[in-house]
Amino acid sequence: MSKNFKFIIEYDGTEFFGWQIQKDKKTIQGEIEKVLSRILNQKIRITASGRTDAGVHAFGQVANFYATTDILPEDLKKGVNSLIQNSIVIRKCCIVNDEFHARYSAISKEYHYYILNRNDPCAINRFFQWHIRYPLDIDAMSQCCQAITGIFDFKSFENTGSPRSSTIRQIFFFNISQPDESGLVFKICANGFLKYMVRNLLGTIIRVGLNKMTIEEFINIVEAKDRTKAGSTAPPHGLFLKKVTYS
Repeated sequence: MSKNFKFIIEYDGTEFFGWQIQKDKKTIQGEIEKVLSRILNQKIRITASGRTDAGVHAFGQVANFYATTDILPEDLKKGVNSLIQNSIVIRKCCIVNDEFHARYSAISKEYHYYILNRNDPCAINRFFQWHIRYPLDIDAMSQCCQAITGIFDFKSFENTGSPRSSTIRQIFFFNISQPDESGLVFKICANGFLKYMVRNLLGTIIRVGLNKMTIEEFINIVEAKDRTKAGSTAPPHGLFLKKVTYS
């Protein structure tokens, strides 16, 4: 009898071409499916809560797949972790009801974006944060975050090729924390995200933080619903999928 398995996955996306399987390219989905198919001796197709781009990381990606097996979830988790490369780790494995779908059952997703704001770059965490050497106006950036908390049309921050029926999304919270004197963490939670939406928002908000754009100009960009008006896309390596919430 086929069972519906749910994975919570942590990964370092540095050396991968994103989540989604691609021909002749190393992806998170491809590596997990390869190991699962080997362990379970059947073709496995795994579905994630959403596709992370090349270079983007995850603390709590959620995925599900169906398999006919008597292997216990904890044993399956151990088996995958013993065979897959260290940059991907299955943090949790359990059996869920047949109706559960990692993408369509999700009610919110939370992303964190890390920035190092000091003159000197960082050797240790250079693949996990965006280094910005010039001072940033945190208060102005926070006002931008608050201005788009709620239900808005985010067409100005969508890259082409996004599979969607609407560009309207609801942001539940968007704030900035300072874990230390040179570190910044942007935390954003919404009911869904458009392609590159978080990175395009950050690339634009950082311009406000650098005093290259006013808060009013940022709001005008939101209202314009025109991607050409917004700033450049923030680099992928500072972005982490923190968690996915289900009802």
